[in-house]
Amino acid sequence: MGGINLSVHPLFFAFGLYYALTGKIFIFVIYTVCAVVHELGHSFQAANAGYKLNKITLMPFGAVVSGNIDGLHFKDEIKIALAGPLLNLAIGLFFVATWWLFPETYAFTDVVAEANFSLALVNFLPIFPLDGGRVLSASLVGAFGKRKAEIICKITGGVFSVILFVLFIISAFNEFNLSLLFFSLFVLFGAFGKNRDNKYVRLYSALSEERLKRGVAIKRQAVYKTVTVKKLMSMLDDTAVNEIVVFDGENQRTTLTQKRIGEILEKGDLYSPIEKYI
Repeated sequence: MGGINLSVHPLFFAFGLYYALTGKIFIFVIYTVCAVVHELGHSFQAANAGYKLNKITLMPFGAVVSGNIDGLHFKDEIKIALAGPLLNLAIGLFFVATWWLFPETYAFTDVVAEANFSLALVNFLPIFPLDGGRVLSASLVGAFGKRKAEIICKITGGVFSVILFVLFIISAFNEFNLSLLFFSLFVLFGAFGKNRDNKYVRLYSALSEERLKRGVAIKRQAVYKTVTVKKLMSMLDDTAVNEIVVFDGENQRTTLTQKRIGEILEKGDLYSPIEKYI
């Protein structure tokens, strides 16, 4: 995760202060670690789609990633969004399974399992910028376009924010639950905040001069002209100088050098055939 900027949302500090004052700082630390693991799920899936994380912002109920995803298909965007909560869910289930085999571990892992299940379930909610909201947004963009999708997501977020605030008011008459207030504000900021980009950075590592001075291998591969830019990206070896021989039928059409490959990956549409750029 080198090179990734880490920032903290103001509500995250408020949430941490609340847990510290109530003597639950250890629980807060566990939730924070689980939130970072959650982002690793997004990171791995983004890399599979040809993108990488650029920035992580820690939130009270998870984290948000950002970058530039121009041209990313909404199906890949959905997969990336779901990867985080699914990883939390898998980790939670793993600890539950260990309780059956080693019951004595329950006392040491119950909070970790609870944190992972909580982050997974909360992030499945269709509220932006939570992962469920990103899935909803990507799905709506594919069906109705960006403008209508944004309006629907704002309405959904506003409704959830009101519901959570009402639940907070109700809790004041029974067992005071300040977490509901934080969650309500978080959803409100997410729905109507100015920075609503759900983005990643295109993944490509060019060879540095220092690496070339040490010497690297040349990796030469052959593909057909209709191979997509995304498939081309998955074939590359970042420890070698890549050369891609492009064929048209049985005839060799051209050879893509390392520099040309970088130009295609930087500007090309991931889902277009490489013949469009040669």
